[in-house]
Amino acid sequence: MEAWYCDVALPVPLRTVFTYAIPTALRDAVLPGCRVVVPFGRRSMVGVVVGRSAKLPDIAQFKEIVQVLDPCPALSPQLLELGRWLADYYVAPPGEVFRAMLPPLVEVRTKRELAITAAGKEAVLNLSSRETLTSSEKDELAFLMRLSEAGVASKPKRTRKDPLSQAIMTRLMRRGWVESRERTEKRKGRLQKIVSWNAQWSPSSPDSSHLPESKFFVAIERIRHMLQQERGPLPLSQLLKLTATSRTFVERLIARGALESWEEPLDPAEDSFDADFTPPANVLNPEQAYAVDEIRSWLDTQKFTVGLLHGVTGSGKTEVYLRSIQETLARGQTALVLVPEIALTLWVGRQCRAWFGARFEGVAVLHSALSDSERAGEWWRVRHGEARVVVGTRSAVFAPLEKLGLIIVDEEQEASYKQEETPRYNGRDTAIVRAKLEGAVALLGSATPSLESYCNAQSGKYRLITLASRVANRPMARVAIVSLRDEFRQTFKTGPISSHLRDALAECLSNGTQALVLINRRGYSWFVLCRSCGAAVQCVNCSISMTYHKRRNRLACHYCGSSTEVPRLCPKCGSEHIHFFGEGSEQLEERLSAEFPDARIARLDRDTARSKREYQQILGAFASGQLDILVGTQMVAKGHDFHRVTLVGVVAADASLSLPDFRAAERTFQLLTQVAGRAGRGDLTGTVLVQTFYPEHYAIQAAAQQDYLAFFERELHFRKLMMYPPFSALANVVVRDAKIENAIRWSRRLAEFLAPFEGQGIRVLGPAAAPLARLKRDYRFQFLLKSPKRGGLTKALAAAMAFRAKEGIPEKAVLIDMDPLSLF
Repeated sequence: MEAWYCDVALPVPLRTVFTYAIPTALRDAVLPGCRVVVPFGRRSMVGVVVGRSAKLPDIAQFKEIVQVLDPCPALSPQLLELGRWLADYYVAPPGEVFRAMLPPLVEVRTKRELAITAAGKEAVLNLSSRETLTSSEKDELAFLMRLSEAGVASKPKRTRKDPLSQAIMTRLMRRGWVESRERTEKRKGRLQKIVSWNAQWSPSSPDSSHLPESKFFVAIERIRHMLQQERGPLPLSQLLKLTATSRTFVERLIARGALESWEEPLDPAEDSFDADFTPPANVLNPEQAYAVDEIRSWLDTQKFTVGLLHGVTGSGKTEVYLRSIQETLARGQTALVLVPEIALTLWVGRQCRAWFGARFEGVAVLHSALSDSERAGEWWRVRHGEARVVVGTRSAVFAPLEKLGLIIVDEEQEASYKQEETPRYNGRDTAIVRAKLEGAVALLGSATPSLESYCNAQSGKYRLITLASRVANRPMARVAIVSLRDEFRQTFKTGPISSHLRDALAECLSNGTQALVLINRRGYSWFVLCRSCGAAVQCVNCSISMTYHKRRNRLACHYCGSSTEVPRLCPKCGSEHIHFFGEGSEQLEERLSAEFPDARIARLDRDTARSKREYQQILGAFASGQLDILVGTQMVAKGHDFHRVTLVGVVAADASLSLPDFRAAERTFQLLTQVAGRAGRGDLTGTVLVQTFYPEHYAIQAAAQQDYLAFFERELHFRKLMMYPPFSALANVVVRDAKIENAIRWSRRLAEFLAPFEGQGIRVLGPAAAPLARLKRDYRFQFLLKSPKRGGLTKALAAAMAFRAKEGIPEKAVLIDMDPLSLF
């Protein structure tokens, strides 16, 4: 039986899908997973079809689908199933889940149009029947007549030539005679010329007006070899670049029949890959060889498997990844590689292209620093099967790869895999679920795995592979703890650069090697304080102090993005005794430049690297030896392989230990261990200096010894005592509103609803003011829910959202974060 109706998930904050009728002309084109344009209220929206049905739903009225955007479904059945799981598990609106899974919408554009209403048509009849009209009524009648004849018209803009149209339109809309609508239409994409070799063509006499005979045949042979043997059909722009020929010559060959050409939509990523690659030829050590053999056996079974590759920094995990991808491709399958930072996609993508080629095997890169058109181009290249390997950040977990055989999650413990906006999914966990749906292998890799992952490996839920030594038996970097308490007793000075670090940097510079300095605070100073009244300059939207950025001479909030001028007088008491406290990466760069004026110093943080070009410039300069010292936030701590780095300095290593978060010790240990692994990765030995006021803390001691198991056992004991993950499932529920009385009232109602769940094994903590009690102008109250079973917790959260809807609490007022990585 033919399906006449379909369910469409729309990008709106509602936990439901919407049913539309399928027009007869579109019945064969509307398939699950394709994107469609549908009317929604007075506007048009783009949604994704999640199901079809021939049964008449129990709904009074139906609207019809307007347009189908995709000739083939954008989402495969497995991705549709993954989207449904995400919506259920993370208690998120399905439309917003599928919007996160789809590429940027660059194919359509929205226009605002005017249409005459039924009341407007009656007004036309009334005004037309009257003998006398005022000048304004004549203008209104003329406006309505034009609109009635045209059906719809573009919304007029206020201009000097026609200042009355906007005023007339406003009056008519106020009376209900005219309404404004949104219309979505398909955008005409830019086209590019594709050129291929005509195998039926045979050369005749050369074109003597253009080239001598010998050069003519040499040029033709070069083009034939490129198009027939080396690359296949190419965009004209690439063919000219790769063969060093002129456009005129190629056009003449097209005219003579030697080449065939046609037009295709422009692929924004077409020129993003280099043409020549030299794959590295590394020899595996016994541990790496064992790891590759083990992963090969998992691939051979063609069954869902989760493996944890626990390898110390510098142990060659990337080499294992590349060999595993090679094994996957040899089986006719595809591979997905997730990395935690955009900067790492550039390096890992380059490694993959060196192994597998840019177009032969097909390597695509997906991350948020790409423009919308670039991301959409890469996404569709994957969907059309032109790329068999995808490298990307968190959202690349939704890359539409077919025959997926392997998913690699590098640095699986990183918090950047957790999405901080709806849907609040974890990229690592989503990768595991996707691997299960695809029957693929999920390989998690890290030198410092999360406690949850390592606990699963110890219990046998995950398969564990260990790389205990560095490549070529290189020694681990020597780690020394610098006690800032002792430093102060000896020098009676405070500052970000201790005497030990200063001496080590000087020695590093004299030896001609490089140094990394980590300070996990950006900006110049942490906050501005009045020494008279003690008040700090706080953000007007958030309950947090603003950070001083000297280069811009502004105070900025790192949560909402607002900024203001630096006050000369205290806003509260009018005192002139304003003082700046704390050191950030900007101040550290300035101090190092003053200490070592001849050194080449740069900084890598969100302020200096806002685009992929800036990332490449800074990291490329450091990798090529153009810089001596690189100062940075946690961006410099992960994954980078700099062979000339012999010194790593860590400033304010204990800054995160005092945060009110049960993961504070784990994050500190991971960050220190990761950044320590950047030293001594080449033939030169490395040294790491960790500056801290708490040298005896177990996280810092374990990081100095680079002993993961010692930290794991100690931290696991505390987690078990307090029933935190991995011994329980956790959910953070935040109630928020711009009016504090609303937030309090709704929190109390939700507390009453959640109270009975205490008897079902779910512990409810709260409501209490959130650590950030006000954020982006909203007052926030927080619940923390713990349960030994995830299923029960998910049901309780879904019930809470149903209660919210029943009570009339706004959808956006209740925020649910399942498996939170931060409690702020």
